[in-house]
Amino acid sequence: MNRKRSLMMFSMILAAASLLMAGEAMALTKVDPGIPDYKPEADVSGNLNAVGSDTMINLMTLWGEGFKKFHSNLKFQIEGKGSSTAPPALIEGTAQLGQMSRKMKSSELDKFQKKYGFKPVYIRAVLDAIAIYVNKDNPVKELTMQQLDGIFSKTYKSGGSNIDTWGKVGLKGDWAGKPISVYGRNSASGTYAYFKSKALKKGDYKDTVKEQPGSASVVQGITEDRYGIGYSGIGYVTSGVKTVAISKKKGRQAALPTPENIASGKYPLRRYLYIYFIKEPNKPLDPMVKEFLRFVLSKEGQRIVIKNGFIPLPSKVVQKELARLN
Repeated sequence: MNRKRSLMMFSMILAAASLLMAGEAMALTKVDPGIPDYKPEADVSGNLNAVGSDTMINLMTLWGEGFKKFHSNLKFQIEGKGSSTAPPALIEGTAQLGQMSRKMKSSELDKFQKKYGFKPVYIRAVLDAIAIYVNKDNPVKELTMQQLDGIFSKTYKSGGSNIDTWGKVGLKGDWAGKPISVYGRNSASGTYAYFKSKALKKGDYKDTVKEQPGSASVVQGITEDRYGIGYSGIGYVTSGVKTVAISKKKGRQAALPTPENIASGKYPLRRYLYIYFIKEPNKPLDPMVKEFLRFVLSKEGQRIVIKNGFIPLPSKVVQKELARLN
């Protein structure tokens, strides 16, 4: 079996495992009753293309499948090679939707505005957390943001210092002298950019970080590497890894990326995931795009968020995002 086929099979298994393990979170996370049901305002058909974040590829796929139950003549295609691929796709007109795990950079906004004469619009589609994953056999329970800086960065702008063995974060016995094997995303990823900004205070990653092309690859690497550690979206947890509690600094209480801790802000590495689209000011939005985004922001769409292991939006956020579509 070649590597490409192996990765494809792993991704399918990972998606299924993520849905099963998300069942525990579902008991704790419910869709806000103030979010509206999806009721189509228009019967749409045609080709709807989405390009961007790998973190969101499972979500976008499931949203597309759910949306097609209401609009059977619609064809939905999605590509997930990283958030940085979304702006060019919108600018070049090869996609109507650009899913991103970060906001657009000023340089991306400038290029978009140069092309269209106005800025893109986005909705906050889901609440996510960057989980810190270790192998299931690793006894480490919690880390500080400064320790993450020491593990992942070579510039220590977050106040860390070099950490290259598991003994330097307090592990004893056979683990103490074992080198830490570090996994991360590549530079096309919004998750890469978010973690660099939030955890490393825009410091530089170590040259030894094993950059992976997708969220599933990070989890796969740590599953197969007993001494591995890495970051990825919370929706990618499997039985081969476990998440670590994170505290803002030494002496502060550490929090696991549970639905409650993410929603309340106790877990420090939380973020929104976005969908960007083209809407000319004072003109109606493309009906196909509008209907899809209304579905995402509906009870049906947010139930899919829970099934995929992410955190649904509160109704007050949904109301604000729905207003962006008009």
